[in-house]
Amino acid sequence: MPRNNQGGPKEPDDKSPWGGRQGPWGSGPPGGGGAPPDLEDLLRRSQDSLRQMLPSGLGGRGGAILALLALLAWLLSGFYTIGPNEVGLNMIFGRYRGKTQAGLNYNLPAPVGSVVKLAVTDRNAIDIGFREEARRPGAPQLPEAPEESLMLTGDENIADIKFRVFWQIDPARPEDYAFNVANPPTTVKAVAESAMREIVGQTQIQKILTADRKLIEPATQQLMQKVLDDYHSGVLVLQVLLLSVDPPASVIAAFRDVTSAQQDLQRLGNEAEAYANRVVPEARGGAARILQEAEAYREQTVAEARGQAARFDQIYDQYKKAPAVTRQRLYIETMERVLGGADKVIIDESAGGGGVTPYMPLPAFSPLQGGRK
Repeated sequence: MPRNNQGGPKEPDDKSPWGGRQGPWGSGPPGGGGAPPDLEDLLRRSQDSLRQMLPSGLGGRGGAILALLALLAWLLSGFYTIGPNEVGLNMIFGRYRGKTQAGLNYNLPAPVGSVVKLAVTDRNAIDIGFREEARRPGAPQLPEAPEESLMLTGDENIADIKFRVFWQIDPARPEDYAFNVANPPTTVKAVAESAMREIVGQTQIQKILTADRKLIEPATQQLMQKVLDDYHSGVLVLQVLLLSVDPPASVIAAFRDVTSAQQDLQRLGNEAEAYANRVVPEARGGAARILQEAEAYREQTVAEARGQAARFDQIYDQYKKAPAVTRQRLYIETMERVLGGADKVIIDESAGGGGVTPYMPLPAFSPLQGGRK
């Protein structure tokens, strides 16, 4: 039932913002039973108010000037600035028309044109396997996210891997980042987790824990970049950083023992190799010394033999010239060589013995006892 039918007509209210029962369009109050406002009357009143605001005598010409000024102000509103770390993407009716660099630029203003500004030099980080924002100050470990960190290795073991990916918008293709991927951070995280699982799935767990740890990071980065380029995502992967690589908590003690044993094996191998590097050169030097000594002895022996042969040839030549003299000389030289170092007494038998008694102990007259030879 209409409100004006409940209890008869109401008196005008002086406190009403519409001046009693008059509404904003000159009709009765809202909700009353009055007639709807007259649009033609409303337009006519608006034109009269505009004419009163314009200077006298302008008429239609003044309206054209106002329209031109409004158009000029609208066009001037299309200037915009791009920061040093940004790239602007110009849009006309929602369609990409080109990119702009840092500085003052222009594009048609809204609603015809628009500008998308992207910070292409900002470094972004995505954590996988843990939640850095959930870490409490002073906590020794990172908050776990096992649904992301637990991965199957190539030898069917499980590794708990936590890593961080640094990325940015590709300055060469910012339009791909803006239009080809709906949620770039989520896409980068999914691609990073998938790439890491693929690399880890091709590697044995012992190599992941020890030697191949530094090889996983660049391999994952290259695989991520390839997948993101295939998506035309406009994302540039800067670095993949492994924060921790551990076996599951239930078997971590056994794996640490194995790792320690492998380190001991490597250490002992290095010590054995160092010993071999020290002993083998010494043995080779000793062998070379022995060979050189043998070579010198051989050369010496051969030279002495050749000298003896040459001397014999010379003696033989002299023997052929004077055999008796040579025989006498050889005899004297041989007796000199044999009897030169022996104690001896020479008796001249032609003198009849010289009064020497044959039974006298001749060795008593040796030079050591003051005797005479």
